[in-house]
Amino acid sequence: MRIAIIGAGRVGTALGGRWRDAGHEVVYGVRDPADSRHAALGPVASSADAARGADVVLLALPWPATEAVASGLAVGEAVVIDATNPLAAGEPALAADGTLSGARLVAGWTGSARVVKAFNTTGAANMADPAYGAVRPWMPVAGDDEQAKAVVMDLAGAIGFDAADAGPLDAARDLEHLAAIWIRMAYRLGQGPGIAFALLRR
Repeated sequence: MRIAIIGAGRVGTALGGRWRDAGHEVVYGVRDPADSRHAALGPVASSADAARGADVVLLALPWPATEAVASGLAVGEAVVIDATNPLAAGEPALAADGTLSGARLVAGWTGSARVVKAFNTTGAANMADPAYGAVRPWMPVAGDDEQAKAVVMDLAGAIGFDAADAGPLDAARDLEHLAAIWIRMAYRLGQGPGIAFALLRR
């Protein structure tokens, strides 16, 4: 599977490295492919070129950059994973009130009906190493396209997460609130990034 990672920050590089190790073809979409800082990433391209022809496009960008970048992508029938969080600058809270999620905005900016919200509810360190003994960290997944959700759940499960269907894309707002709680606990309340949510079943 060809996966375009749009953004080369901690989340993008953690997931890209794991998926490459799992045998997928990974290309990073970055602002300046010639920048020497990207040399260790492997294949890099402009964001538009990386997304073109990809099976999966992961958006792993700071929220203020998301609209401009997402609006310039021709994603076609690719599964679009929205791993962003519309956080207020410097705050562990969502940037705007209301029911419209960042994922719904991403769907509008990309023109895609195959947007899936995932990989936004935990930190990059857990993506690089999700091992917590016998319990796998929970990865809720929300989207309207069932086949696209299945692809994302498989990608999450393959790197050690307990992927679970969290409902349609409208549920993405709940996932973004969950992310705000994780960020608050990890950084504002001193728990550190080595924490994860788990889904327990009887």
